[in-house]
Amino acid sequence: MTSNEPAATEFHEGERVVLAQGTYQGTPGVFLRLGQDPKWAEITEGDGTIRSHPVAWLAHSAAATSGGVAL
Repeated sequence: MTSNEPAATEFHEGERVVLAQGTYQGTPGVFLRLGQDPKWAEITEGDGTIRSHPVAWLAHSAAATSGGVAL
């Protein structure tokens, strides 16, 4: 899904996300912030590692909306 909206309106600090695309597809994390390039975001992955990924690869985690288990 592509959006013309700025990513800041889609993801907020502390929200649970998942990598819906890319090499590490399915990796859960917590959204931290946008990077210097607003097309990239930093997330904290399940093991505590902070990594940058393209915002276009992120999706809201189903666990966050269905009361699932925390990371």
